[in-house]
Parts: sequence; structure tokens; C-alpha cells
Amino acid sequence: MMEFVLPVPAPSTLPVANSNAQFPIARVFCIGRNYRWTANEPAPTEMPAWFMKPATAVVQAQGALPYPPGTEEFCHEVELVVAIGQGGRDIDPAYATPHIWGYAVGLDMTRRDLQQQAKQVGGPWEPAKAFDQSAPCSPIVPATACGHPHDGEIRLAVNGTTRQRADLSDLIWPVPELIAMLSRSVTLMAGDLIFTGTPVGVGPLQRGDVIDASVTGIGEISLTVA
Repeated sequence: MMEFVLPVPAPSTLPVANSNAQFPIARVFCIGRNYRWTANEPAPTEMPAWFMKPATAVVQAQGALPYPPGTEEFCHEVELVVAIGQGGRDIDPAYATPHIWGYAVGLDMTRRDLQQQAKQVGGPWEPAKAFDQSAPCSPIVPATACGHPHDGEIRLAVNGTTRQRADLSDLIWPVPELIAMLSRSVTLMAGDLIFTGTPVGVGPLQRGDVIDASVTGIGEISLTVA
């Protein structure tokens, strides 16, 4: 029997919608933007940038969301989240959907001022993106229940006022292409989450703000900035 010198941490998980089961989280990949933020924005010629958050940053999106330390610009980014159920490498986008276990609504929370500082000096984004509770998510809906959405509204409101609204059909790079891109760089694993990018309207939050976010057919979440 293997002996550990420290207690083994409990796995990071998300609940499965309408079930008592839990989805174990391996890694969290985040895609940069992936929606046009201006009407005349040219079509990109290269795949989007991506970064990672630790699995421990993922929490169920409910109740209070702590305002993190070290920032004066705590920003929201609503995203469709893809949960990988079958890993692989060099995945053909035409055969990517069987690798998907399910979908969720997620928030890529960002310390925007720290991100801008990192951009100016070419520094890493981890201080801006990888902090505690920076990836709140809804329960994961199995693809067997919701299918593989190609359209449907994605929306976020703060204190009842809509800030972000788009359609999943507006994704510049669709989900199968994102899976293929990541699998060319790393071997995807069962349990990986992919945050697929955020629409225009990203903005700062204040303590006491109420965040409501949704993706049609996937779920709704509501949080209060503590």
C-alpha cells in the first residue's frame, strides 16, 4: 500500500445536474475571448490563446463569491464550459464530440488590473486568473441529456442589468475546433474542463453586486459578491 507523507487532498468536483453524482475535475483550460467584441472585427487567422486555472479554483456557483485580495478591478466573464469525458491527443475536430461528457455555465473571474500589468511587462497571467474560487460553475449537464449545443443565448447580468449577451453560434472557434487545438498541445484527460471564451461586455464588480448568468438549455447561476 502506498504511503503518503501528507494527507491526500480531496478531489475537486462539480455536481452532475439532477443527480447525486459528482464530476471529478482534472485540469481547467481557458480560451481567450473567442467572440467578436466589435461589429467590424476581422476574422482571426490563428487559433485563440489559452491559459490554465488550477482545479481547486473551481467551485459550485451559488451563494457568496468572495471579492479577492490584491485587486481593485474584479471582473466577470461568462462562458460555456465543456467537460471532457474521454481523453486523447491530436483529436480530429470531426470526431471531437464523443470526447465531451457534458456542459456547464461558468465564470472566468479575473483580477483585470493584474492582468493588464502582466500584459505590459510580458508577465504570466496566473496572479490575474488562477486565484481561489476564480472559476464558479453550474452543475454539469450530461451531453446525453442536453445534446451538443450549437446555438442558444449566453447571458450575464449584474444587479438586473444585462452586461453580456451573445449566442453560442457566435463563437469564432466552435467547441470541436477548441478540443482539437488543445489536444495538439497536450493530451486531454477525462475530467478536464474547457472554458470556451466570453462575449463582449466584460466589466468590474463591486461588493454586494448580484451576478446572474445563464446558457440556454444548460443552466442558470446566481452569486452575490461578498
